[in-house]
Amino acid sequence: MGRPDVQVVWFKRDLRVRDHASLTAAVDTGAPVLPLYVIEPSLVAHPHTSPRHVELVLDGLTDLRESLAALGAPLVVRVGEVVAVLEDLSTQVAIEAVHSHEEFGILATWERDRAVAAWCRGRGVRYLEHRQSGAMRGLTSRDTWSRQRLALFNLPLHRMPSAVRPTAVALGPIPEMRDLGMAAETMVYRQRGGERAGREVMRTWLTERIPGYERHLSSPVSGWSGCSRLSVHLALGTVSAREVHARVQARKSEPASPRFSLNAFEERLAWRDHFTQKLEDAPNIERSALHSAFDSLRPATANTQALAAFVEGQTGYPMVDAVLRSLAATGWTTFRMRSMITSFASYDLWLPWQESGRVLARWFTDYDPGIHWPQIQMQSGVTGMNALRIYDPVKQQLDHDPTGEFVRRWVPELRDVPDSLLATPWLVATDERHDYPDPIVDHAAAVAQAKRRIGAVRSQIRGDGSTRALLERHGSRRPPPARRRR
Repeated sequence: MGRPDVQVVWFKRDLRVRDHASLTAAVDTGAPVLPLYVIEPSLVAHPHTSPRHVELVLDGLTDLRESLAALGAPLVVRVGEVVAVLEDLSTQVAIEAVHSHEEFGILATWERDRAVAAWCRGRGVRYLEHRQSGAMRGLTSRDTWSRQRLALFNLPLHRMPSAVRPTAVALGPIPEMRDLGMAAETMVYRQRGGERAGREVMRTWLTERIPGYERHLSSPVSGWSGCSRLSVHLALGTVSAREVHARVQARKSEPASPRFSLNAFEERLAWRDHFTQKLEDAPNIERSALHSAFDSLRPATANTQALAAFVEGQTGYPMVDAVLRSLAATGWTTFRMRSMITSFASYDLWLPWQESGRVLARWFTDYDPGIHWPQIQMQSGVTGMNALRIYDPVKQQLDHDPTGEFVRRWVPELRDVPDSLLATPWLVATDERHDYPDPIVDHAAAVAQAKRRIGAVRSQIRGDGSTRALLERHGSRRPPPARRRR
């Protein structure tokens, strides 16, 4: 081999060719480019990973290979651990640099990235991580975070290369599920991945579906089409958050644009990066409470009966069970419904947030660690700096499914229960609800006990400066909203 010049572009959660900083930087060197995706057995087998996640990645790889082939350098796919794959490739081509986007993921990917960086140092290979989101490495102060985020988002989008110089490395097959020892899940609906699918969702969202977004945010009925449904594509990077931001700005500039809805959506994009920044600054929060005083608050292992009722959607609260069943079958629900079921798991059932969080991570097709774990902790009352958010499942049903359309679809046992009692079916005879169970807990009593337990921990840390330190490190600089009953 001659002088090292090959630029490896290591794709991870960025399965696209548009607004791709790593790909643009590699192509701009003028050297041959090796686009690479590695299917890592350790991540496929990770407790957070489910078949629906793997199927989504395979969708994206098929689409990405076609897009890169049109540019001249099809995607190279390997199954293995990344360091071993790079070592093998280094015997075939002279690698000068490895380009990737910064990834804000679970501890396993953080440790993997460190191992790749060490391999590159040991081989004299440049390892270049490029920014693609509002979260950032090495943030020293939250005071400047919003300005830095907007500065990145307002930069021009990275151009898509017109051509990519290839290498002679064999492409390798894109495996099927059975090749990875997995079987596809039986789902009522699975959102499809890939850049083309993502761009179509983005198009219909911003040109057709966004008006009234603020009214649909919470509803499990109208939210199905009234929410963006871009979360899957943002999680896998099949669309760029910066491009979504740019298109929102362009839409806002149009005459008679739905500005209120666009602003509400733009705010959600910012909150997405806000929570991801928390994971970057405290990467252990998938395992440990943000405030260590809450680490022993709940039992280390879940009550098996309570966990089974949660997983099976048999808690006796129709709205909770309908959301859980629909989530298992479709992989998606609205933000408020996610908050409600997390609240129920953590306060009513007193489940360890790590265990309920793993269940939900496997169900969410759009699982994104940067949003998931900070949200799970916030909704479970273990951050030491957030107000408790406890949702009354009866009230949520009356507010967001007043006709019973959603509950009757997913909890058909209650088809004969009258509307007036659908949120409280335990008030009707068992045969009228077709053996639908009584509530597994009394909501009011369980929540009161949860508040006492959490209050006891809070009283121990009050005034010791720890909450102030956490707010300084992780807190939003926006004033808190007015509180309302949930």
